[in-house]
Amino acid sequence: MKQRNSTLVIGASLVGFSIAVFLLSFFWTPYDPLEINPELSLTRPSAAHWLGTDENGRDILSNIIVGSRATLVVAMVSVMICMLLGVSIGVATAMSPKWVESPAVFGVDILLALPTVLLAIVLTAVYGPSTSTAVVAIGLALSAPVAQVTRREVKSILLADYVTAAKTSGSGSLRIVRKHILPNLRASLFVQASGASAIAILAEATLSYLGFGTPPPDPSWGRMMASLQQYLIVAPIFPLWPGLAIVITVLGFNLLGDGLREALDPTLRRQTD
Repeated sequence: MKQRNSTLVIGASLVGFSIAVFLLSFFWTPYDPLEINPELSLTRPSAAHWLGTDENGRDILSNIIVGSRATLVVAMVSVMICMLLGVSIGVATAMSPKWVESPAVFGVDILLALPTVLLAIVLTAVYGPSTSTAVVAIGLALSAPVAQVTRREVKSILLADYVTAAKTSGSGSLRIVRKHILPNLRASLFVQASGASAIAILAEATLSYLGFGTPPPDPSWGRMMASLQQYLIVAPIFPLWPGLAIVITVLGFNLLGDGLREALDPTLRRQTD
């Protein structure tokens, strides 16, 4: 029990810290993140600039704070899309006849075979790099595993006695979904959303690093790593800061998902106890 609570608390704390930085970016930053000052190029950490400055003399801490907007907004909207699509497809296919379910499962398997970043790169090659393209691509790619897990769990729920009793009493499909399936999926959906958030953050950072994500001049953690890595020999500590921000956020969502899974899954709870 103690270990499970520690995982949940640490994950929630890291996620809360990332969200706090995101909210702070709308009210305060040490400097204007877009202000260029060539005289301060690659300044090391100091009392004036806690994390130093980049090649254009911009304050790195300010850019990391504002860069949280691109990362977290893309992640949140992508997760909303993937959960809406994935849950809808998973529930619909599980309750559909075999001739509908089989082609749908085949389509989900095809999406599962395509890495999230690869699908995003293909879409950006067609529609051009932008935040909206990254959001749609990540959301579509992440909807496949959500649909797969949801379908499997709905199949199990449909075999329960209370669902059979509801069908016998004349309850329609929509009522069964609303009264029995969705309430029993709640714990799984929380865990899936947390895991999808971690993947979405990594995908957004990767796309920005490759130049397919949030376009400049808006700061982005992935693009900061790409621009600072060329000065790795001169100032090796600078690429560490945006990378650390990504690691903290991804680790937080992963630990949060593990903690929620252990706390909400009765089987794991009995094993832990």
